[in-house]
Order: sequence, then C-alpha cells, then structure tokens
Amino acid sequence: MDASLKVNRDEVVAGLGGEEAVRGMDHDARADALEEFLSGRLDAIVAAGQRGKEYATVAELADKVDTRGYRRGIGKLFMHDRNVQNPDADKPGKTVRRLAPMPAKPTLIDFFKLRFPPAAHLLQSARLARKNGLSEEIVLACLVHDIGQYLCFTDHGYWGAQIVEPYVSERVAFAIKHHQALRFYPDPSVGYGYPEGYLLMFGTDYVPPPHVQAAYSYARNHKWYMDARMVTTNDLYAFDPSVVVEIEEFTDVVGRHFKQPKEGLGNDNTAVSHMWRTMANPDAPL
Repeated sequence: MDASLKVNRDEVVAGLGGEEAVRGMDHDARADALEEFLSGRLDAIVAAGQRGKEYATVAELADKVDTRGYRRGIGKLFMHDRNVQNPDADKPGKTVRRLAPMPAKPTLIDFFKLRFPPAAHLLQSARLARKNGLSEEIVLACLVHDIGQYLCFTDHGYWGAQIVEPYVSERVAFAIKHHQALRFYPDPSVGYGYPEGYLLMFGTDYVPPPHVQAAYSYARNHKWYMDARMVTTNDLYAFDPSVVVEIEEFTDVVGRHFKQPKEGLGNDNTAVSHMWRTMANPDAPL
C-alpha cells in the first residue's frame, strides 16, 4: 500500500462510530469500510493532481455533490450507510435496522441507550472533560455536544444547543452552540490546532461562512468563551481502542444538571419536543 494514503486507524474507526460499532461488524464489512475510506483518500489525492497537495479544494468537493445517493448533511439516524446501529449497512442493499421502541416517558439516558449507541465519541469526550477537572456543566456539555448530528450534520452546534436548551443552563447551551465555530479557529493557549481531518472534509481553501465567523468573534469576546473552547478541546477526534465508556458513568451529572421533564422528552410540549419525537421515531413518514 502506498504510504501517501496515510491510513490512520483511529480516523477510520471514528468515522464508523467507534470501537463498539466496529466490533459488531464481520470481516467483510470491515474490509468494505476500509476500502471506502482508502477510496475517499485516494480520490482526494488524485483530485489534487499537479498542485502537489494531498487534499481537494472546495470547488472539487462541490463537484462531487451529484455523485452521491444522499446529502452530506443528513443526520445519523436517517442515513443507511452510516447508521452505526446496523453493522451490515455497508453491504449490498444498505438497509437500516429496526429500532427498539422507546419507553412511554423517555429520558436522556434512554436516548443514549436506544437511539445514540454506541455514542463512543460523546462518552469519551465527557470522560476526558471529567479527567481534565472541568466542571460538571462542561462535562454535560461534552456529553451532549454532538446530539444535533442525529438530526442534521449541518450547523449541528446550533441544532444541538436548541435541542437541549429547555433542559440545561444557559451556559451549557452557549458552550454547545459555539463549539461548532471554535473548531475552525486554533487557540494555542489550550493546545488546539486546526483539525487535519477538516482539510479532507471541507477542502484546503475552505473559509467558514459569515455566520460562523460572526459566531467565533462573538464567542471569543464572551465571558463564557473558555467553556465553549473546553468543549472543543475535549471534542475527541480519535478513539482509544482500550476504553469503553458507558452512559451510566454520567447518570449523576445528568441527574444534577439536565432537567428531565416528568412527561418524558418529546411529550412535554416545549419548542423542541418535536425534535425529540423525531429522534425517537425517525421512521415516521410524516
């Protein structure tokens, strides 16, 4: 294999939903997933051509839009070929798995067990924040910072903050919302650099859109800037293959800082109840 492809096991595993999801795959599925990863990396190198750059440009990535059978921004619960609950999703046919029913009054813990698994990225991010001595509110922010991606990848920080806003402090919602913009801007004071994976995902000449630039400027000068930055710096881009984290590790934090509605998430008639109902039943046709 050409060394220029630079296979990073952690990057491949992260893209498949973490170690638990990979362990659920048979050898054929793993081989297919690796082939797809290498194919994407090779396409990026070839597209770069004579420029001598490893990653594609924004324009080259845009030219691939009508070559896919799905939109890149669609949420995890709706995608057949990235549905982490279905280890056979990369096989011919690409079907999703029937979801287990939710309790009548679902809690955040229920969603982690029945709609978000394996959620390795979220769980390991929360554990890292706790290990680093951050406040319980920031641990909670790390635990739920990417749940917006189950509905929509695009502007997932905004989706995620809105989904939990009725149930968490204003500070937690701020940190979740603005971690999205801060990821595009290095902060050497906390050892955060521009993620290499973004060169592959967005293109070498990518410039964040105006609303992201504005959000960064606002957050950078806000009293809670470091809260949002800590979510970013504890936003893992790799998975430790020797570590499995369970949601029960954070039941105390959730109990103290997440205002669980007695009616159950989705049944409490808030401005975001429909979002929780959508995640509870993503197979509903209307």
